[in-house]
Amino acid sequence: MKYLKNALIIVGILCVCALSINAVQEAPETNNIENTNPGKTAGIQNDKSVAENYTIKALPVPKNIDFAGETVPLEDPDVYERLDRELLVNTYWQSNALLLMKRAHKYFPVIEPILKEEGVPNDLKYIAVIESGLTQAVSPARAIGFWQIMSGTGKDYGLEINDNVDERYHIEKSTRVAAEYLKKAKENLGTWTLAAAAYNAGNRGISRQMERQKVSDYYDLLLGEETGRYVFRILALKEIMSDPEKYGFQFEDNDLYNHIPTRKVEVDTVVGDFADFAKQFGINYKILKIHNPWLREAHLNNASRRMYEIDIPEEGNYPVIN
Repeated sequence: MKYLKNALIIVGILCVCALSINAVQEAPETNNIENTNPGKTAGIQNDKSVAENYTIKALPVPKNIDFAGETVPLEDPDVYERLDRELLVNTYWQSNALLLMKRAHKYFPVIEPILKEEGVPNDLKYIAVIESGLTQAVSPARAIGFWQIMSGTGKDYGLEINDNVDERYHIEKSTRVAAEYLKKAKENLGTWTLAAAAYNAGNRGISRQMERQKVSDYYDLLLGEETGRYVFRILALKEIMSDPEKYGFQFEDNDLYNHIPTRKVEVDTVVGDFADFAKQFGINYKILKIHNPWLREAHLNNASRRMYEIDIPEEGNYPVIN
């Protein structure tokens, strides 16, 4: 009986092995059947359709480009490659680039006249684009607003910065501070290109590298990753946003965000509750704060009875608040 049991076990093992070998041998035939499956073929055709409808192309680098009237030396292969990199990165990050164009249509009409009035070239507006994406951003280092101004710098240039009021969030006033900073940097360093780099690395940071490397041009400097890319990011976004169709962006004017006109209301008293204040002008607290992000609390202390100008949107731009 013991021998019979062992014999049956051996026969069973042999049968399992034979079945396994047969399955392996049949696998190619099974795969052949799958390859002729209509659903499988359709999947391959769909993949080809995706490739035909969405292609990732190398981008033509402009033959000539300038920043604030200053020539970019594209004959230098390093300069060429660095501009090419930023064109690729910013073109193929389509959602971000399109948002920047939408916001630019809303905020450039505010920024451009101030830069012109301050004697700063129009190209410098793209610093605000790369610094904050034209949003009231707050960096980990607590640089704030469209122009990413640090607290000490803002106070040095006359901005009011406290828990109640922070004028770094004030688009017009912060643009004037940025313009003043850039004019001084241009005076110290000699070109608008170096002034733009100094907006990122500081006047002393750029001048120290110029002295150490014995060069006088931004494009001849070896800088850290962030400052080394800084001007090239500006150049790329200037190129893309100035001619979006060339880079594949298609939209109508009504797809863009619009600047909402406002009127200024003077206030030289304490405001106990901005929600109540807003209702006087047919708007709510949210709308008031959207247009006056520099008002940081729900009230205005104004112990010194300073005169503030609060922006109130013109009627017809928002639903009527009852």
